[in-house]
Amino acid sequence: MVPTTLAMHMSDGLVNAPTALGFGLVAIVGLAIALQRARADLDDRTAPMAGLVTAFVFAVQMINFPILPGASGHLLGGALVAILVGPWVGSLCIAIVLAVQALLFADGGLTALGTNVVNMALVGVFAGHLVATALRPLARRGRAGLLATAFVAALVNTVLAALAFVLEYAIGGAGGASLGTVAALMVGLHTLIGIGEGIITAATVGAVAAVRPDLVHLLRGRPVPLEVRDGAGEPA
Repeated sequence: MVPTTLAMHMSDGLVNAPTALGFGLVAIVGLAIALQRARADLDDRTAPMAGLVTAFVFAVQMINFPILPGASGHLLGGALVAILVGPWVGSLCIAIVLAVQALLFADGGLTALGTNVVNMALVGVFAGHLVATALRPLARRGRAGLLATAFVAALVNTVLAALAFVLEYAIGGAGGASLGTVAALMVGLHTLIGIGEGIITAATVGAVAAVRPDLVHLLRGRPVPLEVRDGAGEPA
């Protein structure tokens, strides 16, 4: 039997209890490390931005866009938060969104919260961060490079988060579908979802950089490219 829906938010019972528990522990350890490391990134610029991106990701994740009949996707936000506030703070932002969704809106099961955190708050965020960091020289060349970097990072983060879902299902899948079916549907659909994610991420990062490039974590450490400065030629 093939599950009627395959979405990034895993529901209760999609993997067995030992697998859910194991990845729950991975999530706890990962978030504990992120909490400790995030202190170094939090400052007068990052703290308000962290609140804004958390609210933004929460709002946008509530909006689904159709991919195929019976399948829809939404912004995961991993690359977006990594680019704007860094991976450590960003992983905490996504984890907060997932916890609120599970507790208040039943979007993703409580027993599956650990797997969802691993997929989106850890794998997704750090995949986006690694890609964005690798492409940082391109992002610093100007606006076009920054938009391209954000798009590619978001696409990769979506596909790798889907692969993490497949790995968890391979370890302890209890959904009734074959691993091959789950892998094909998850990777195929989330490649398409990743295109939408990339467009939204690029548009959002570009909008922030156009107004306050100093708030873009990825651009810190070197002079802001002229193409992302304001019309006066000075950082906004």
